[in-house]
Amino acid sequence: MKEIIKIENLSKFFELHNLGKYIKACQNISFTLHEGEFIGITGKSGSGKSTILKCIYRTYLPKGGCIWYRSKLYGVINLAKASDRQIIHLRKKEIGYVSQFLNVMPRTTAREIVQKAVLDIGYDIDYAKEEAENMLSHFELDQELWDTYPNTFSGGEKLRLNIASAMVKKPRLLLLDEPTASLDNESKKLVKVLLEKLKAKGTSMIGIFHDLEFMEGVCDREFNMKTGNFTV
Repeated sequence: MKEIIKIENLSKFFELHNLGKYIKACQNISFTLHEGEFIGITGKSGSGKSTILKCIYRTYLPKGGCIWYRSKLYGVINLAKASDRQIIHLRKKEIGYVSQFLNVMPRTTAREIVQKAVLDIGYDIDYAKEEAENMLSHFELDQELWDTYPNTFSGGEKLRLNIASAMVKKPRLLLLDEPTASLDNESKKLVKVLLEKLKAKGTSMIGIFHDLEFMEGVCDREFNMKTGNFTV
């Protein structure tokens, strides 16, 4: 299988100027993700799991190392050095990110959020409407909520909407930052079903989950932050 992501000696730290201190978020992380593969990252709280995903997505700018991504748009590109314009294009077209939190523009309905995700990758409005309805139905979001603003939603409803808007793009690379942390078991099963479908269609994934056993059958390898090694 071809590599889609190769991380070499990734490091990130935060400087507390007022205290004159550095906080190490992650250090010398190296691993490779292949096309269609799912890697689960494990480790205790504060070990830097989320930092790795945020560096790949470029929410954080790494302090050291390389993140080589084999993109359709630009070929092999180092995400640690890519321009903001390149990152924006990759987020729209190729790389998805799902977290526990929903950040959306005000006065945007649930339906519009998912439709926009489809429109961003180049489809027309009719297809976007159809895909949005299919995805909202899959995650069993009450149809009465589709045309309302998410600030009225419960935490679980917001999380399901967040996952729906990322997955509807069917990205080449999907980053999952504890997306099921506050979901009930039935909602987790809906997430797992879609992850299995995306994986079958070739989406490569890196995920952080509290319960990796729940992801059995989807997750191919486990990368442990403490040891820096893989288990299968």
